[in-house]
Amino acid sequence: VSAVYDSTLNFRNNENPTLLGVLNGKKYHADLYVGRIPLEEVPEDEQECSSWLHKLYQEKDAFQEEYYRTGTYPAVPVVPPRRPWTLLNWLFWALLLLYPLFKLLINMINSGSSLTLASFAFVIVMASVGVRWMIGVTEINKGSTYGNNDNKQKQ
Repeated sequence: VSAVYDSTLNFRNNENPTLLGVLNGKKYHADLYVGRIPLEEVPEDEQECSSWLHKLYQEKDAFQEEYYRTGTYPAVPVVPPRRPWTLLNWLFWALLLLYPLFKLLINMINSGSSLTLASFAFVIVMASVGVRWMIGVTEINKGSTYGNNDNKQKQ
C-alpha cells in the first residue's frame, strides 16, 4: 500500500438520498472529493498519528463548511469521461435477465388463462408494494433519535 485515500461525499442542495427515492426515479447529484495522502506522510507513532488525524478531520470539517456555504469544494473539479463499459455491462445483464422474463410473460399471455394473468399481475404488484414498504421502513427519518443533540438539549 503506497497511499491512503481521503474521500468526502456530499449531495447538492442538501439532498438526503434514499433507496426509495432512487426506485422512484429521483435524481441525486453527488460531489466527491478525493485526496491522496502518501503513506510516508502518515506518522507511525501513536501520539503523532493521533494529532495528525485530528488535524486531518479539522481540514475535512473546513471542507464541509466551505461546501455548505458555496455548494462546491475548494479544489478544481474534475469530471471523468464516460466509459462505454458501464453501458455495455448494463445491457448485458438487462438482456440476460429480461429475455426469460418477457418469454414467460408472452407464454402466459398466449395461454389465455385470465386467472393465470391476474395471479401473475397480483404477485408482481404485491412484490413491488412489499419492497417499497420494506425500503420505506429503513429511511433515516423513521430511525432512532438516540444520541441526537436536539434530544439532549430538551432534557
